[in-house]
Order: sequence, then C-alpha cells, then structure tokens
Amino acid sequence: MKTPSLNDRPFSTAALETLQALPAGIWTLGFVSMFMDISSELVHSLLPLFMATVLGASMTTIGIIEGVAEATAAITKVFSGAISDYFGRRKLLAGLGYGLAAVTKPIFPLATTISWVFSARFIDRLGKGIRGAPRDALVADIAPRELRGAAYGLRQSLDSVGAFIGPLMAMALMLWLENDIRTVLWFAVVPALIAAGLLAFGVREPERTDFNSGVCNPLTFINVKRLPRRYWLIVLLGAVFTLARFSEAFLLLRAQDVGLPLGYVPLVLIIMNVVYTVSAYPAGIMADMLRQRALLIVGLTILVAADIVLAAARLPLLVFVGAALWGCHMGLTQGLFAKLVADNAPTELRGTAFGIFNLVGGGALLLASAVAGGLWSAFGAPATFFAGAAFAMLALLGLLTYRGKISDVQERPGHGNSAA
Repeated sequence: MKTPSLNDRPFSTAALETLQALPAGIWTLGFVSMFMDISSELVHSLLPLFMATVLGASMTTIGIIEGVAEATAAITKVFSGAISDYFGRRKLLAGLGYGLAAVTKPIFPLATTISWVFSARFIDRLGKGIRGAPRDALVADIAPRELRGAAYGLRQSLDSVGAFIGPLMAMALMLWLENDIRTVLWFAVVPALIAAGLLAFGVREPERTDFNSGVCNPLTFINVKRLPRRYWLIVLLGAVFTLARFSEAFLLLRAQDVGLPLGYVPLVLIIMNVVYTVSAYPAGIMADMLRQRALLIVGLTILVAADIVLAAARLPLLVFVGAALWGCHMGLTQGLFAKLVADNAPTELRGTAFGIFNLVGGGALLLASAVAGGLWSAFGAPATFFAGAAFAMLALLGLLTYRGKISDVQERPGHGNSAA
C-alpha cells in the first residue's frame, strides 16, 4: 500500500485516505484510550484542588506526589514492555494495566487523608505503566510501517478527546453538584470499566512471526545493546523535552491562583486537550511525510511560548492561552516520539524500547515536577513557569545546533512490521 503523499494530493485528502486505511484495531485502541482518559482526567482535573483545598496538602507535596506517580508509571513500563517482548503477547499486559486503573477509581472519592490519595494515585499509575509500553508496541504491531505516524497520531487524538471530555464532565458536575468534589469523583468509575471491556472484547492481537527470535531476556545487557545509537538519541531528546515540561497539575493550580472560580478550573484541561486533539492526528500525518527535526523544533518553540504566557498571566484568559499552547506542543511532539521509538527499535525489542524511553521520561518528569513544586512554594507561580521556559529555550538551542538527522531508518529484513 502506498502512503498518501502531500506531493500527490491535498493534505486533507491524504489525511482522509490514511484514516480509511488504518486497521480497525488501531481505532479500537484509540477508543479504549479515550474512555480511560475520560475517567482519569475527570479525576485528575479535580485532584490537585482536592488535595490542596480539602486535604490541605502543600504545593511541594502535590509536586512530589505527581512526580512519584508518573515516575512509577515510567519504571513499570520497562518491565511490562520487556515481558511483552519475552512472551510475544501485548494485549494481556495492557488489559491488566487498564483493569488496575479501573479498580482504583473508587478510592479517590473515599479518601480522607493524603496517604489515601497517594496510594490510589500510585496504583493508578502502576496500571498505566503496565499497559503503556505493550499498548504502544501493539499499535506498531498492528499498523503498517508507512502509516505508523498516523496510527500514533489517531490514538493520541482519541486519547485527547477523552482528556477534554473528562474535565468538561468534571466542570459540569461541579456546577450541578455545587462543588461537591467527592460526589463528582464517583462519576469516573463507569468510563474506566467501559475502557477495560473494549480492550478485552474488541482488540485482536496479531500473531508475532518474530516471537522469541533470539530474545531470551530482553533486559539483558546484550539485548539492550542491540538498540541502535539513533534510538538512544531519541531517548535523550524525550528526556530533555520532559525536563522542560512538568505535571499538568500546575496548570490547574495556576488557574486557581489567578482567580478562576473552583468549578471552572477544569476548563483549563478542556482547552488544552481540545487543541491537543485537533493537532495530534495532522502532526502524525506530517511525521510520516516531513522532517521530524523541524516538527520537534516547532513543538519546543511553542512550549517556550506557553511557559512565558503562563508565567506572566494575571487573568484566567491568559492561562487559557497558555494551556492552548501547551496542548499544541503536546500534539506536535508526543505521537512523533512514539513513531521515532517504533521506527528505531527492532521489532522483537519494541516493547523494551518503549519501556526504557518511558522510564527515562518518567524520571525526568519526577525531577521537573519536584523542582516546579519547590519553586512555586519558595518564589511563587511565575518562577515555576519562567524556569520551564528557560530550560525549554536551552533545549531548543541544542536542537537547533544539532546537525544530524533524527530519523532516516529503513525497515530491515526480519525487523519489519509483523502485522501489516
């Protein structure tokens, strides 16, 4: 199958044809992500406020909890990705991860102390870690190589649809229930169960022709060493991008800080994820057709602008603008990084490659979130976002001065797509 090309036809036509060419399993995985994100983002859009206003947690504590939670997900992804490579099965681990996330949702409204929230957040992110790398590798197993950027872009777009529906539901329910956060959090249970059911009954895992092809333990030094140098460059780039960006919880706290009423705070995530949704799939198409380095430069430039706007914000409108820019940055870069990892890793080590990538990124997020919380507590909100802008600018300068190609990989015999 020939990839629709911008040189042959208009971008809109190529994008539509690519959508029609994507396998049904990619669409189902996208809807699984969408329903789980409806559930998770409903919780996460209120959780920082719940911790700060109901449970009395400090900004430093919130930053550490958010960072530890995301780092837990990242560390777990290494092992779940390697296990999926070892057994040649992705769906079982992905299902376990989605199931764990679903069963934690009732814990949040029941929480009476910060330790309850920490435990629930930890288990929820443990589930995310278990499912993340196998699911991302499963996308690459199902999608033809020439459509991987579009496949990851579509999954990110549907994921982001859930990520703005969740906060939209949270905002509507907060207004309806007069800011009763505990009751609103109960509404996250149903979409989480739908996501787990969709994965269990709606996704068929393709047969792996490369199953255990010389890979006894994917996490041995010898096998990890087989990952090419270009892959490690992608890992480094992903970590740098994450260090320049911290937990989205600080966007919500910034909105409250400039005077947005409590019930309208989830609007920040709605705006961010609407832009994320609109930009992710076109960015995926462009990642298949254009130079990836240029897209990364544009994405990082937009992150610098987002941090500066958020640092200077004195009114909710500017926080909304900053959140929209943040979402545009995410849309341009997140699916692209997934494609770069898939393209630069051997098929039989793809789950391991995604796991390592997310481990490094999670460590960077833990550091970035802890520093952000400390800066906020010590110097106020503007210092947090100015620091993010400064680091993003340093990363941008590094990317501008780098003269090598980010990815020009050709599919190698025996390492190709196993389920076109």
